[in-house]
Amino acid sequence: MKNIPVLHVQGKTLADAYEKALIELYNNGCRFKTQYDKPEDPESIDCTMNITIDSPMSDPMIHKAFPGGIGDLKEYVMELQGNKDHWVKNLDDPEDTRWEYTYYGRFRNWGQWKVRGEGQREDANLGVYNKHEEDWENVAPVDQIEAVIQKLIKQPFTRQAQMVTWTPNLDLGVFDPPCLQSIWCRMTEEDGIYYLNYNMRIRSNDAWGAYFMNSFGLTMFVKELIADEISKRTGKEVKLARFNWHADSWHIYGKDIQQAKERLFNRLDNTKFENRIYNFYDPDIQEMYNEAEEVVKKKIIDFDAQKAFK
Repeated sequence: MKNIPVLHVQGKTLADAYEKALIELYNNGCRFKTQYDKPEDPESIDCTMNITIDSPMSDPMIHKAFPGGIGDLKEYVMELQGNKDHWVKNLDDPEDTRWEYTYYGRFRNWGQWKVRGEGQREDANLGVYNKHEEDWENVAPVDQIEAVIQKLIKQPFTRQAQMVTWTPNLDLGVFDPPCLQSIWCRMTEEDGIYYLNYNMRIRSNDAWGAYFMNSFGLTMFVKELIADEISKRTGKEVKLARFNWHADSWHIYGKDIQQAKERLFNRLDNTKFENRIYNFYDPDIQEMYNEAEEVVKKKIIDFDAQKAFK
C-alpha cells in the first residue's frame, strides 16, 4: 500500500451520514496496524474521511448501532460543557492520574495550565527533549468560545471564527493528546434567519467506538454554547446549517470489526433503515435524554466521593 485512501460521504442527518460513512470505510478503507493493537488483533480499517451532514439537528439523529445509549449521549454533552473539568490533572503533580485535558477546558480557557521545571524530560515516544526554560503558569488564558461568539456577532461571514485545542509544548509529550483539533464557524443569512455552518477537524477518530458520540455531542456544543448564545444576544433566530467533519485518520480498530459486522454491516440487507435509527425528537427518547442529566450529575458526585482516580 502506498496511499491512504481519502473518502467522502454526504448525508442528510447525523444517523444517515454515520451509516454511510461506516459502509464507505468498510468497503474502501485500507488495512493498518496501530500502536494500540494486541498481537492477536486483526488490522484496523483506516482512511482519511470527510463527512458532510446537511441538516445535523434533523431526525433521524441517533443510530442504534453506535456502542452506547441515550444516557451516554447526554453524559458526553454535559462533559463537553465543562461538567468534568475538575478531572483535569495538576501537571505539577507526577502522582496525579486525572485527565490530561478536556475539550471544554481547551476551548474556554486555552492556556490556563501549570507547568514547572527546567532542563530535559525523557519520553517513550519523543526520546529526550527540552522542557521549558522558565516556569510559567496560567499563560495567556483565552476564552475561545466567547471570542468566536463575538466575532460572529460583529461579522457573521467572518472566516476567523475558529477554536483550537492543540498545544505543542504539552501535547507532543503526552500519551493521549487531543483528537479534536479545531472548530470553525461561519454564518449565512436567509429571510432574516442566521444559519451557522461549522467545520471540525480531528487528527484521529475511532469511527466505531467514538465518532457518533463525538458528532452528536459537538453538534450540541455548537448549538447550545454558540448558536443559542448568539441568538440570545442579537435577538435573531440562529439555526445550525451544514456540518463538515474531517478526520485525518478515521478507523475501525481490528478488535471491533466483528462487533461492527454484527451490529451493522450484517444487518443492512435484512433490516430497514427506519429500524436502525432513533428519532431524537421522539417523546420517549426526549424523556430518557432529559432524565439522564440528574443521573449523570449523581454519577460524577459519587465518582468524586470515591476518589476513583489513583
